[in-house]
Amino acid sequence: MDADELRRIERARLRALVEKDVVAAELVHADDFRLVTPSGLVWSKEEYLGGIANGEIDYRRFEAVSEIEVLADGALAVLRYRSAIEIAVKGNDSAKLDAWHLDVYAVGDDGMWRVRWSQATAIS
Repeated sequence: MDADELRRIERARLRALVEKDVVAAELVHADDFRLVTPSGLVWSKEEYLGGIANGEIDYRRFEAVSEIEVLADGALAVLRYRSAIEIAVKGNDSAKLDAWHLDVYAVGDDGMWRVRWSQATAIS
């Protein structure tokens, strides 16, 4: 396991979400992916990437602003970092948000790292 490779994958994932590149995002999100949003909602992969595709979730900025720390053991890795986000959801005005993230990656049967769980905590 290469921590730098996981950091690269996570940065590419965030970039794909901002660029609305759902094809690229599909490849790095596990089928059973779940996101816990800062407001406590839980979104499945279909809800999350579907919202990106149809514009209901519109990231204008989503990037790591701290080092991405990696704790890995075998086929499982946890990434922790602070982000800066600018997002509009369901047509509401764009909001800026600073958050901490914990992302759990697992290696799939095909040997590829995919994010399985993601949790964001807003920083007030």
